[in-house]
Amino acid sequence: MEKMINKEIQKQLEEAFFDLKKSVSILFFGSKMRACEYCEHTLSLLNEVAELSDRISLQVFDIDEDPEASQKYGVERVPGIVIAAQDGSEITNYGLHFSGIPAGHEFSSLIQSMLMVSRGDSGLSQPAREYLKALTQPVELQVFVTPSCPYCPQAVGLAQQMAMENPLVKAEMVEAMEFFELSNSFGVSGVPHTIINHGQGEIVGAVPETALLNEIKRVVKSKQPA
Repeated sequence: MEKMINKEIQKQLEEAFFDLKKSVSILFFGSKMRACEYCEHTLSLLNEVAELSDRISLQVFDIDEDPEASQKYGVERVPGIVIAAQDGSEITNYGLHFSGIPAGHEFSSLIQSMLMVSRGDSGLSQPAREYLKALTQPVELQVFVTPSCPYCPQAVGLAQQMAMENPLVKAEMVEAMEFFELSNSFGVSGVPHTIINHGQGEIVGAVPETALLNEIKRVVKSKQPA
C-alpha cells in the first residue's frame, strides 16, 4: 500500500514528536467479523504515525476477539482508536476516542490529541478545570465530523480537552458518513455537531469553551435530583 503520509508531513511530525514529554500509546480496534471499510487504511495510517517516534507505541486489538480490551477502553465501533499516555507498562486512558478514520482535517485532531496526552495538560481555563474535576456523573461528548470540515478539529479538540480533566468525561470523534445511522439517529445534518450524553444536550458548530461548558452544566443539572 502506498504511504498515506508524504515526506513533508513526516518531517513536520518528527519535529513535533521530538519533545514528547510522556510516551503515547495508540490503541487500535478493528474487526475481522464486521464490515469495516476503513479498518485497513486506518491501521496503515497509525502504523506510519507510530514509526515516527520511539515514544509512540501502537497496540492492535480485534473488537470481537478482545472483548475485555474493548470493554476496558469503552470502544463500541470500528475502526476505533484510543489515544492514551504510557509509563512503562502502565497506560492512562483519558477517554480520547476516534470512531472512523481520522483523515483529512481530522488527521490534525489525531496529532493534537497525542501531543496533549504527552503534555498531560488540557490547557483549559481554571474555572473549567475546577468544574470538570468536581463532576461525579458521566459525561459523554460525541463530536460528529467529516474529513472535509475545517472547523471540526476545533470542536473535537475542545471535547478532548474536557475529557482530560476527569475520567468520567469521554470525548469521541465520530466520522459522520462512516456511521451514518448513528448520525441520523441524532439528527446530525451539519458538522461539527456535538451530542452530549446520547442526546440530552447538543452543540452545533465550533464554539468557545464557555458555550460547551454551559451546555454540559445544563445537562448535568437536569439529571440531579431536585
